[in-house]
Amino acid sequence: MSRDDHVEFMGTISAVNGGGFYTIKSELGHSIMAKISGRMRRNRIRIVLGDTVKVSVSPYDPSRGLITYRIR
Repeated sequence: MSRDDHVEFMGTISAVNGGGFYTIKSELGHSIMAKISGRMRRNRIRIVLGDTVKVSVSPYDPSRGLITYRIR
């Protein structure tokens, strides 16, 4: 599956979990468990509690995602 097939949501970081996972509360009210994308990790972009982020979610498992952008 390519990256074009992912659905993007905006949300706020509600919890920082172990293993590099974050719990995100989306604008629609869904709770999403997400990791930081490789490009964000490579550029050492820090994400803290309360940040607004863009999350790419697979249509097959909408409860897991990948953080692709941090809104300033």
